[in-house]
Amino acid sequence: MVSVNESPGSCDGLVVGVDSGGSGLRVHLAEAGSGVVLGRHVSQEPVRTGPGGISARHLLTQVLPAVRALTAPHGGRPVVAVAVGAAGMATLGDELRAELPGAFADAWGAGRLALAADAVTAYAGALGQRPGAVVAGGTGMIALGTDLTSWRRADGWGHLLGDCGSGAWIGRAGLEAAMRAYDGRRGGSPALLARAEELFGPAAGLPGALYPRTDRPAVLASFAPEVGRCAAEDPVAADILARAAGHIADAAEAACPTGPGTFVALTGGLFKMGDGLLVPLRAALAERIPRARTVDPAGDPTAGAVALAAALAIGTLRLPEDPSLLRLFGASSA
Repeated sequence: MVSVNESPGSCDGLVVGVDSGGSGLRVHLAEAGSGVVLGRHVSQEPVRTGPGGISARHLLTQVLPAVRALTAPHGGRPVVAVAVGAAGMATLGDELRAELPGAFADAWGAGRLALAADAVTAYAGALGQRPGAVVAGGTGMIALGTDLTSWRRADGWGHLLGDCGSGAWIGRAGLEAAMRAYDGRRGGSPALLARAEELFGPAAGLPGALYPRTDRPAVLASFAPEVGRCAAEDPVAADILARAAGHIADAAEAACPTGPGTFVALTGGLFKMGDGLLVPLRAALAERIPRARTVDPAGDPTAGAVALAAALAIGTLRLPEDPSLLRLFGASSA
């Protein structure tokens, strides 16, 4: 059995960081004192969601054996803290919050645990424990900020009510421009129409092919790269990216704490689209949040989970607790 009995401040133990999302589950084992990663486990199987929200049992069937295998080469050194970041934790994490503390205590002893929304681990990975805001962009989009006293969230409301500027938003706007061109309406893009028909078939059949899909956000987001590729020569596509940049900057402004000395980071696959999005986005951020410094993210959400666990282990956690975003068990933040 792995022990979790060392007191905060010890640098001799190990920590576990877990990142659970739509693409699967990642587990890292690291030194408590340095945060240096000693081992990694990756599963391509996403944790299931059921009537009680995210399935604690399914997560545990993946995490417990992974941690057992990762700690085996390290001579019984104790695990002193664990952090789990999960997509949907804020709204679907009740089962995890109810069951994981006891399950980890039974497996490893009474230790320290952080349960966080994936936006929090993205923040910790990108900015560490500095005040500021992080925009996580992919199929969806959410901005999360903190002054180290409380959290501020903007957007992340899904493709029907929000996620403005996200991959799904850009893809939908691009397909709308394609359909406008098909109809002969103003604002249409023949270039995007050609790309849409190449990918999805005749334009008249697109609604029937898209609307019944249960993975509509992902399908919409799959067209976003086409908008990016057309933007250099197509003014309609370029305008879509400029509008997306404005929406992303709006969310960052809403989440960013007031006052000088704050940072903004962009993380996620959306920001790999290139200059068509990044150039207007940098300009919009400079206009809306001139007090903030835009920086490259230091790490990804898995690195953020490790950082949370390490800070718990040595008693230096400064990020604020929140009932849905960040819950601590067996310890309080410093």
